[in-house]
Amino acid sequence: MKVKMITLGCKVNQYESEAMLSSLLQNGFSAACDTEPADVVVLNSCTVTAESDRKVRQIFRRAKKDNPDAVMVLTGCMAQAFPEDAKRLEEADIILGTSNRQRLLPDLLAFLSARQRIIDIAPHTSDEKFERLEVDSFTGRTRAFVKIEDGCNRFCSYCIIPYARGRVRSKPLEDLKKELRQLAENGYREVVLTGINLSAYGQEFGLHLCDAIEAACAVDGIERVRLGSLEPEQLSEDVIRRMARQEKLCPQFHLSLQSGCDATLRRMNRHYTADEYRTIVRNLRAAFDNAAITTDIMVGFAGETDEEFRASLEFAKEIAFAKVHVFAYSRRPGTRAYDMGDQLTNAVKEARSREMIRVTTDTQQQFFASQVGRTERVLFERAVTEGVYEGYSMNYTPVIAESDTPLAGKILDVCIEGFNETHCTGKIENL
Repeated sequence: MKVKMITLGCKVNQYESEAMLSSLLQNGFSAACDTEPADVVVLNSCTVTAESDRKVRQIFRRAKKDNPDAVMVLTGCMAQAFPEDAKRLEEADIILGTSNRQRLLPDLLAFLSARQRIIDIAPHTSDEKFERLEVDSFTGRTRAFVKIEDGCNRFCSYCIIPYARGRVRSKPLEDLKKELRQLAENGYREVVLTGINLSAYGQEFGLHLCDAIEAACAVDGIERVRLGSLEPEQLSEDVIRRMARQEKLCPQFHLSLQSGCDATLRRMNRHYTADEYRTIVRNLRAAFDNAAITTDIMVGFAGETDEEFRASLEFAKEIAFAKVHVFAYSRRPGTRAYDMGDQLTNAVKEARSREMIRVTTDTQQQFFASQVGRTERVLFERAVTEGVYEGYSMNYTPVIAESDTPLAGKILDVCIEGFNETHCTGKIENL
């Protein structure tokens, strides 16, 4: 039987989708090509915003229309956080949550036998262990994602994810080392350590994220180790110094900001101030040569005044981020912010989004300009046109370069010569 996997959302979801697909392939299923109908469709859902839920429903129904005879499986965060909404998706034959993905194969076999709908959403528990999923390859990718942490204990006032993912739990270090060695043996030279709250890795074992970083950097064959999104308050000066000792660690840090205004941060239940964030950025830039700081910024949060928005805007200018994901606040049922007063209109949110995007696009262009003249190691990923390849430097600057020979999967020195709105351009030095 042919399986088609559809993944929405974050790198953690991408890892979990690959693990689920791998499990099915090892048990007699095969992967469907994009252009052919599938016998089984699995959609791994995201629920970070209300718009995410709308996309889940839309894409799921379209997939059923495109694969009318397929067994339809809905799994992931939307199903876990809003099970009643998931059940109302009549097209779903099997519904799984986020705590029991290993049930996919037995549930699928049970449905194929009895043809009766299966709802298998297990609630998260306080003593829940890290679900052991393993991935040894990633379809069509030159870098490997490795999920090392799940869950979140922070309960930011706008966020549904702790309800969708449960409490913090971590991959045991020996399991991580084993998985990393297998990825290296399969030819992956860059790994990305990911988690829902990655900064909390290892806390139940008396370990720290640095332990996972050091384990990854110690694996022969892996040349670059990259981190997913980080909560900034975990990055003390001692932690940054420890991280900086690892030469394989990529100097790109995605530090989730959300707002550059202290009053807004307090209403969001974030655990740092703008000044503390500023200090962390300063320390990272001092410890890592040519570091790129990227982030997420939310505009239009409940009660955000013009003055608060201006403070956040000025902070974004000051930090001069290399890249920013700007998004408007979206109310989520089940969160504290849903019932907060002073909700802003969509028109105000859209206007603030446009202004923040304009400012952070300028800082991105400034960052690209700062890369010109540098020679950087670039991992090439794909051909964008014939003879032209795209890749990423250590600090995740997108770089385009020309070559008469295929470059996908190669790490090469590139002299960066220019830039445009979306990437830098360069000349390969050691081809």
